[in-house]
Amino acid sequence: MNVALRIARRELRGGIGGFRVFLLCLILGVAAIAAVGTLREGIRRGLDDQGAVLLGGDAQMEFTYRHASPEERAWMEARATALSEIVDFRSMAVVGEDRALTQVKGVDAAYPLVGEVVLDPVLPLAEALAGNGAVMDGVLADRLGLAVGDSFRLGQAEFRLAARLLREPDSAAGGFGLGPRTIVDTGDLAGSGLLEPGTLFETEYRMTLPPAADLSSLRAEAEAAFRDSGMSWQDRRRAAPGVDRFVERIGSFLVLVGLAGLAVGGVGISAAVRAYLDRKTEAIAVLKALGATGGTILAAYMLQIGALTLLGVALGLLLGGSLPVLAAPLIAAQMPIPVELGVAPGALAEAAIYGTLTAAVFTLWPLARLREVRAAALFRDLGPGRRAWPGLGMAAAMALLVAALVGAAVGFSGVPKLALGTLGGVIAALGVLALAAWGLGRLARRLAGLQLMRGRPGLRLALSAIGGPRAEAAPVILSLGLGLAVLAAVGQIDANLRAAIDRDLPEVAPSYFFVDIQNDQIEGFRERLDSDAAVSRVDSAPMLRGIITRINGLDARSVAGSHWVLNGDRGVTYSDRPPANTTITEGAWWPEGYDGPPQASFSAEEAAEIGLKLGDRITVNILGRDLEAEVTSFRVVDFSTAGIGFVIALNPGALAGAPHTHIATVYAEEAAEAQILRDLATSYPNITAIRVRDAIDRVAEALTAIARATAIAAAGTLVTGFVVLIGAAAAGERARVYEAALLKVLGASRRRILGSFALRSAIMGAAAGVVAVAFGAAAGWAVMTFVMEAGFRFEPVSAIAIVTGGALATLLAGLVFALKPLAARPAQVLRARD
Repeated sequence: MNVALRIARRELRGGIGGFRVFLLCLILGVAAIAAVGTLREGIRRGLDDQGAVLLGGDAQMEFTYRHASPEERAWMEARATALSEIVDFRSMAVVGEDRALTQVKGVDAAYPLVGEVVLDPVLPLAEALAGNGAVMDGVLADRLGLAVGDSFRLGQAEFRLAARLLREPDSAAGGFGLGPRTIVDTGDLAGSGLLEPGTLFETEYRMTLPPAADLSSLRAEAEAAFRDSGMSWQDRRRAAPGVDRFVERIGSFLVLVGLAGLAVGGVGISAAVRAYLDRKTEAIAVLKALGATGGTILAAYMLQIGALTLLGVALGLLLGGSLPVLAAPLIAAQMPIPVELGVAPGALAEAAIYGTLTAAVFTLWPLARLREVRAAALFRDLGPGRRAWPGLGMAAAMALLVAALVGAAVGFSGVPKLALGTLGGVIAALGVLALAAWGLGRLARRLAGLQLMRGRPGLRLALSAIGGPRAEAAPVILSLGLGLAVLAAVGQIDANLRAAIDRDLPEVAPSYFFVDIQNDQIEGFRERLDSDAAVSRVDSAPMLRGIITRINGLDARSVAGSHWVLNGDRGVTYSDRPPANTTITEGAWWPEGYDGPPQASFSAEEAAEIGLKLGDRITVNILGRDLEAEVTSFRVVDFSTAGIGFVIALNPGALAGAPHTHIATVYAEEAAEAQILRDLATSYPNITAIRVRDAIDRVAEALTAIARATAIAAAGTLVTGFVVLIGAAAAGERARVYEAALLKVLGASRRRILGSFALRSAIMGAAAGVVAVAFGAAAGWAVMTFVMEAGFRFEPVSAIAIVTGGALATLLAGLVFALKPLAARPAQVLRARD
């Protein structure tokens, strides 16, 4: 080892010129993963440290479509140092003939318990809400043309805009909303018609607790006492669970995309090590001839590469860890949630492990092959002994390193299926690209020997070089192809999502979704729409909200786990007959006029997922009252149409006397939508209308943001691919100098030589692009089919751009490194060669 260490130290004294690509690939890959991890940790730290502010208290108990009972309120008051009640619902803000959807928050005098509401003009919230005052998000105020002091209506109540809402401290805890925020005093909503029995609203009771309060014990106590009544608990430890979960998932996904970039860098690392060892051929041969063992030489070069790996990982950590911190003010200004960016040891350790394992996986192969080579084969330059395969021991070591890399990705991501799917895709892509490089080489050799190539020396030279023994196509296609494949997949998914929204929505989705239609309003509501020729279809149904608490007498979660049907409240309807176009898959609907024990019809797909069978009994808590029903039928429910769909339908007698409202979907010509909304809002001011296209546009915005973040991560992968591409071109420069010298001696002009070099590069780049597009299309189809459950259509524009970009990038890199070979004089080159 002492001899190996001395050799390694002396080799490194000569500089690291041969390892520039090695270091760049490692630095870029590690920096990308470290930056994403640091940002993710900063957001998580901000959510943890500001949990009470985000939630608006230390803990919250939420009830669906009802206020807390005296018993529940007494339980909270006995344990809290302060208590605030909030009512949250959707409504229409109306100004003259204009109206817009808004998310209304009714608050009491104690709100906010924690944090501060920021208004323009600056004044206390209590003062702004006094005398039927209201504060409103500036976007909504501008949309309605409201200035401070102007009046607007919510339902049947009149309010005065006292200030514009700049910051709502607990906005992140509310999750995804369909409309901008309006805040009013809950007492001023009396007589508005918006909080009648059966209407859709939520009440949230925020509590501040004594410093010594045990949140875990309080949660367990509250759930044991009130969970079956529809209560849900939330506390400052996970104040914004939706945001927290989203950040964790998207962060993990971007780290995995970064890992794909590191895999691209691994190709460059392997090529750089191979090129470096090729340049050291004579030195290695001399060492072996002087008695150095294969183990000594392997150890010497492993020490060199190990030291450079540590340098590259350290620089990558420095770059990736410092950039988010330096950009902290800009990032914080753009984020709607608190971010506390600083050194994130966990994220840096994750990036370091990824970088070290990737470097080990991609360098061990060329080093292991070197160990088996005899001195005589080395002196013979390109003899067959140079291509010896590693022994079983080295192969086992590589397998262990790959397993460690996969295990690290699965463990760090927290989403095993996503991690395995991403890594599987990367490995599959590398395999397909390697196969494509091999196939291109064989095809090029065959084409070069055809009679058709005679008289086309430039093309024949290009094909001969691609199919030659130096395997120049492999590093180019692998490095560039994987980066382009990630971009192609992102492009196909993004294009198909946009196409699905733009193309399919007008055919399958309603214009409006109306809620909170009272029982005495539904007949007049239907009459107005049935008489309108522009309305093609109206669907309506009575609706209540309920929480499934038990299945066959057992706690529902213990039976079905965390299935989405059990997470929160679900829509419940009743009907004497199956709705139109209903398909019963098993069992039978109850007879008309049935008034026996409660019966339920359940969505067939969801029933299969949670293991329900005909005859099972489900307990649904509706407005605080438990109702047990026997499952007597399963039916098809299609939630993808944006129409009315209920998981649970009951016989009418089961819900007799329960306060409820109706919902309706209206399918109408776009030109008639505004008039329909004006007429219905004027006649029934308590009704809330949700324009389906607006709601889907909000979802599309979120999807676009995710696609943009993924595209940026994919671009990082592509940058690494370009570095590897440049490295491959630089590594082949020496061979092209000799090739150009021979061609000049044989009478080739500079123009013909340059054309041959350019054609060679363009062919390899185009091949990388074509394979990338094919793989990207396959990945896009898989995501759209199995994840989005939507149709897939190949999008040609981005595909053409990717193939063209791949060819141009390779062409540019090839031309840059063709200048020196073209300028070399044959005599100077050939005199130094045997």
